Amino acid sequence: ESCHVFIKRLFASRVLDNLRAAQGVVGLAKRYGDKRLEAACLRALTFDNVRYSAVKQILEKGLDQHPDESSTFDTLSDVYTGGGRFHRDPNKLLPH
Repeated sequence: ESCHVFIKRLFASRVLDNLRAAQGVVGLAKRYGDKRLEAACLRALTFDNVRYSAVKQILEKGLDQHPDESSTFDTLSDVYTGGGRFHRDPNKLLPH
């Protein structure tokens, strides 16, 4: 499913230019297996990185076997939006 979506996104523009990249992505299944390729394509799509080199690096570094890190960004937002050291309530800054 994710690999199919990845290839469709790859072919969204300049099909002939991206044909070798699509063949390379499908070829990675021989080396790493279908399950890992699917996870790598999902991870690349999560970060909106639709390039053969991205999927290849994800597989080489084993990042497809790590938990999804996209949710980490949501937890970090509290640090920046919560009451920081110099945080001021905008409602108190405006004269009433």
